[in-house]
Amino acid sequence: MRTFFLTNFLFFLSLLLQAQNSEAAKNLLDEVSKTIDGFNNLSFNFTYVLENRQENIRQQTEGFATISGDLYKVNFLGNEQLFDGEKTYTVIPENEEITVSKSEDDNEFGINPSELLIFYKQGYAFQWDIKQKVAGRPIQFIKLIPNKENNDLKYLLLGIDLRKKTIYRLIEVTTTDTRTTLTLKDLKTNLPLSPSFFSFDFSKYPDYYINN
Repeated sequence: MRTFFLTNFLFFLSLLLQAQNSEAAKNLLDEVSKTIDGFNNLSFNFTYVLENRQENIRQQTEGFATISGDLYKVNFLGNEQLFDGEKTYTVIPENEEITVSKSEDDNEFGINPSELLIFYKQGYAFQWDIKQKVAGRPIQFIKLIPNKENNDLKYLLLGIDLRKKTIYRLIEVTTTDTRTTLTLKDLKTNLPLSPSFFSFDFSKYPDYYINN
């Protein structure tokens, strides 16, 4: 009888702790969302690392992004992509080509910086994970598990800077154990951007092929 009671008590306690951890994770993400929503705009450098240890693959790329609401401009893999609120413009200097697509079309880079900062609001269950110090800053990780079955994604780890209440790192782990890590650096907010910053200027690319 005592063993039965103890087992059930420990099970109940574990459920209670999981619920508390989940609530704590949600509260922290809500704080992050509130902080980000308070910025007129923000810009950051980022490092994108793709790893698969079984296949002995490791690729690292640097990039830069500026965001204001849904609008964004990102430089990645030597190319530039801009979304002006209606259309997405992708400039590929190597091919001297510009691709113009509607906003609902797929992002050709695979990275939408405006969604990067809000994607976690829907579709995931939250778990409190490890806490680390990175360059003297406390980084709390939240584990995000897809609510729906996903054949590719196993889970995400979202690293939160506890001092600034902003996103520091996003780690994606797939079912094939491929890991991608996106780290934000040099975050700047409320910059004095010109009114035309998110407007695409075709005159800068007179000899480029336009792919609509």
